[in-house]
Amino acid sequence: MTDRPSTNRDAPLRSFGRRHGKRLTRARAELLETLLPKLRVPLPVAGGVMDPKTLFSTPPDDVWLEIGFGAGEHLAAQARARGDVGFIGCEPFINGLAALLGEIEKDSLANVRVLDDDARLLLDALPDGCLGRVFILFPDPWPKARHWKRRIFSTETLDRLARVMKAGAELRFATDHMAPDGGYLRWALGVGVAHPGFEWIAEGPSDWRGRPPDWVETRYERKALGQGLAPVCLCFRRTDKIV
Repeated sequence: MTDRPSTNRDAPLRSFGRRHGKRLTRARAELLETLLPKLRVPLPVAGGVMDPKTLFSTPPDDVWLEIGFGAGEHLAAQARARGDVGFIGCEPFINGLAALLGEIEKDSLANVRVLDDDARLLLDALPDGCLGRVFILFPDPWPKARHWKRRIFSTETLDRLARVMKAGAELRFATDHMAPDGGYLRWALGVGVAHPGFEWIAEGPSDWRGRPPDWVETRYERKALGQGLAPVCLCFRRTDKIV
């Protein structure tokens, strides 16, 4: 499968790294050719807007978004648990995309749609107040200072999310990158707390050291725990402020 050109010539600075990893098995390669076209989110032309509920054969009660779903285990588990919710996952990494497609086929998940491109292209095509929850879990920390501008959790991304998320909707961010200088945790907390469209809902240390009741551990989190790191989850709530 070759990389698809971006549908937006003025797309923002790329926030993700490589698109390809190890060679895919024949079965997963076939899923990219057969299943992906059926589940891929069709982005409208520039300036167009689409109702995400129309992506599903049965309109869901709510729509949730995961930006950068990695190998897809979190997204698939959430979809299994919440058949009343429509899930959209954005992931440009082909191997992770193929892994999620395998989970979708195995469990016949009808409530998942995917975009194998930059999530910001999707955000710009969504109507106001259409998302009930957004996950940004263990994104690339871009640790070098000259690359911080590529971090997906940024004021610009939160501006987009504030427009498309419902008042009271939850935004979950997780990271294991806590370097004393330039750590993604400190960065995200600063950006999130300063944004008028969101409020940090933690009341004490257990709120970020612990996990939400429906938390699904990812392989990235397991890897971090195995290395002695202590991943943190920050939960923000969309306020009713107009941004």
